[in-house]
Amino acid sequence: MSINQNPEQLARDKIDTMLREAGWLVQSKKKVDLSAGKGVAVREYQTDVGPADYVLFVNRKPVGIKEAKREDEGHRLTVVEEQSSNYANAKLKYLNNDPLPFVYESTGTITRFTDYRDPKPRGRNVFSFHKPETIANWLKKGKSLRERLHSIPELDETGLRPAQIVAINNLEHSFKKNRPKALIQMATGAGKTFTAATFVYRLLKHADAKRILFLVDTKNLGEQAEQEFLTFQPNDDNRKFTELYNVRRLTSSHMPSDEVCISTIQRLYAILKSEELDESAELDNPNESRYLSGSWLQKKITQKQPMPVEYTANVPIEHFDFIVIDEAHRSIYNLWKQVLDYFDAFLIGLTATPDKRTFGFFNENVVSQYTYEESVTDGVNVPYDVYTIETDISQNGAMIESGWFVDRRDKLTRKKRWQQEDEDTDYKRNDLDKKVVNPSQIRNIIREYKKALKTTIYPNRIDENGDYEVPKTLVFAKTDSHADDIIKIIREEFDEGNDFCKKVTYKIEEDPKSVLNRFRNSYYPRIAVTVDMIATGTDVKPLEVLLFMRDVKSINYFEQMKGRGTRTINSDSLQLVTKTAKTKTHFVIVDAVGATKSKKTDSRPLERKKSVPMKDLLSAVTMGVADEDLFLSLANRLIRLEKQITEKEKDRLLEFSGGKNLKQITKELITAFDQDDIETKAQLELDKIPLQDLTPALNESAFAKAQQELILEASKTFNGELNDYLDNVRKQHEQIIDSVNIDTVTKSEWETTSVDKATEIVKDFTEYLEANKDEIKALSIFYNQPYNRRDITFQMIKEVMEKLQLEKPLLAPDYVWDAYVTLSAVEGSQKPKDQLTVLVSLIRRACGIDSELKPYDKTIENNFKTWMFKQNAGQHNRFTPEQVEWLRMIKEHIVSSYHIEIDDLDYTPFDAKGGKGKMHQLFGNQMNEIIVELNEVLAA
Repeated sequence: MSINQNPEQLARDKIDTMLREAGWLVQSKKKVDLSAGKGVAVREYQTDVGPADYVLFVNRKPVGIKEAKREDEGHRLTVVEEQSSNYANAKLKYLNNDPLPFVYESTGTITRFTDYRDPKPRGRNVFSFHKPETIANWLKKGKSLRERLHSIPELDETGLRPAQIVAINNLEHSFKKNRPKALIQMATGAGKTFTAATFVYRLLKHADAKRILFLVDTKNLGEQAEQEFLTFQPNDDNRKFTELYNVRRLTSSHMPSDEVCISTIQRLYAILKSEELDESAELDNPNESRYLSGSWLQKKITQKQPMPVEYTANVPIEHFDFIVIDEAHRSIYNLWKQVLDYFDAFLIGLTATPDKRTFGFFNENVVSQYTYEESVTDGVNVPYDVYTIETDISQNGAMIESGWFVDRRDKLTRKKRWQQEDEDTDYKRNDLDKKVVNPSQIRNIIREYKKALKTTIYPNRIDENGDYEVPKTLVFAKTDSHADDIIKIIREEFDEGNDFCKKVTYKIEEDPKSVLNRFRNSYYPRIAVTVDMIATGTDVKPLEVLLFMRDVKSINYFEQMKGRGTRTINSDSLQLVTKTAKTKTHFVIVDAVGATKSKKTDSRPLERKKSVPMKDLLSAVTMGVADEDLFLSLANRLIRLEKQITEKEKDRLLEFSGGKNLKQITKELITAFDQDDIETKAQLELDKIPLQDLTPALNESAFAKAQQELILEASKTFNGELNDYLDNVRKQHEQIIDSVNIDTVTKSEWETTSVDKATEIVKDFTEYLEANKDEIKALSIFYNQPYNRRDITFQMIKEVMEKLQLEKPLLAPDYVWDAYVTLSAVEGSQKPKDQLTVLVSLIRRACGIDSELKPYDKTIENNFKTWMFKQNAGQHNRFTPEQVEWLRMIKEHIVSSYHIEIDDLDYTPFDAKGGKGKMHQLFGNQMNEIIVELNEVLAA
């Protein structure tokens, strides 16, 4: 490269480098040797309309044109398309060629590509050039991918929900229109991953897609996606997905060639940089980091290019045909956009809670929207109610006065020491579980939760031993230390052992996946406490309560946390882990911190705060963010830390840092961006090159390489264990344990919205029955001919239930009953075990037969007792013991079937006792009269 080169020559040099990186041999027209390699790019090749900047040959055959422009003409590349198209359609000198299908326009900085085999060929920006081997494979396949997408057959809708059908059909329509990005918005719990597995299968089978990437942002979401693909079985094949196609979750820096790859975006970035990634970097969601979500120094970061991506030969831009981005609402695009832009692939976003940036990133091409509210209406998800618990100290904090004796606890070792306070400590609600721990505050919340469960939230959970069965509950804690305090108090207050309540986070000694699986599928634990691991994206279908003991400011994160409770589950599966639960009609948020009321934002605010948590700075460096402000900020924190920590703590740190002390680590962070140090290192390389061969380009390259090596040296020190230690050791070493201020519960009730919702549900149910009272036979009798209630049969009630399930799944009898309970409008608390009995109870209340909601099975019991009393009172002990036994059997039959016919006596349980003949023998001519009378009296 000459220092006097003009812009066109500079652009050509860049383009030559790009071509070589992608595997092309670049030749001048005077030294053409088409046999020198698979792909040859010949400069200034003559055509019958003039010389083309580059003609591309694959296996000695011309396949494409490459038109070069200087860098400042990047904005005009779409205008150049006509010129490059003319060259592609021209005849090459010496050759009688057909029009060339593959056309590029490039400045060396911006590159556009058009495949003229596509239906309605449309140019698109690409990161670099495609490899010659790729173009050879494209030609071998004949039709282009975008043409093959037009041949995808009609969707077999078997086993798919309506929203999934709409999403897949609209997505495939978007593909056919060659839209590069598409967004599927689908409520949490509505089956996003199953939808993805379905369209991924169709793309592989019917569009002959080569490879598809399923991209997530945490390891556990990747594991969950892997499980979905492992169990997925298509409609048109009796083999599992993984018997037909290879699925691999990436766990190293190697990029495999499997048809479906699952990766975190963190690992994908590391692969593009040919670096190993510590697995700990995949545990935390980047969106939860102020640095990685782009809020800190955002303006500066987005102006720079904080996640630089360079061409990686072993992962070419065409490696994936499609990239599915799971939970695409997360605001990772500020820093990770280049990772996504690197690939020449269709991008498909899956999210439950998009924000404005998500819509913008996907070009506002929302192919399907299915909201949580719609999913609840359709019975795909369950709704929720909010129960509020407030305590005095939770709201107002407290004062620890000087002179009081209190415990102080070391955060790391949990070791306590007893000391007398020499000054007042006035702590606020936000100091709780950080600076100060008040066991009474935690205890009062847990104690009130236990009480509210039994009396109000789920009162009908008494097992066969007469004990209360706690519904599966997930508690959101602030920190690991907070979680430990909560667990200890839960076990005490519920009088239970270790198995009853467990912590589920990445940092527990037990295998977190094993604990999570037990929580999901086994009886114990009944309560799980988490800080991070199952806040988002993890299915635990039997969950019935979410207890918030931490606040959340991000609306997206909050919606994801709520999503843990929305999953539906069939009654049999639910009863395997919670025996006393009949159906999951809803879940309950127990809000002990005001999480449902606190102000939420679409995203983190744009801010320039120095107070970015050190945990986030450490994560960013570990992730490979090479930003000067980041390195210097972290160095500054570590300099301060070095002065604060003890000699013992410094020695412990060496175990995690590979033997480097804080001074050495800090020096490496500063050196990575120190121009003098970079120059010194670069000069060592430049000294090896003869003076006459030195060029500005080599000089620049040596500087860049030297800095990259210094950055890598500084950043590779950081890993999960070191980050954890640094983050914890730098925090206030001690917490005050306030055992003096005793807390009191100030509020324990259904949230107003839940009461309003319950009122609305009762009203909707009543109006639905009213609207259908003339159409459905059972309703017609209840409303219009109440004297004929004795004629209502099991089949009639079942008909009401089936119509209700079809037309109004949200008005499930159990849920309507619970709405009455919320309004304190139920006589007694015991809900009937049978859904149809619940339905009859509700119908009787709605049409005015009962003035209060009463369990219908209990009504029958009471009516039977009253009738028997009258019989015995009129004629002293009118019935023999054997006759009484038969009367009780008839009553039990009416409890379960609502009506009895003479012919029913030939079936269970009557047949075992002699059937119709035996009853006639016992009651004689009164048999028919008694059956008619009991039908009428018991249904009263």
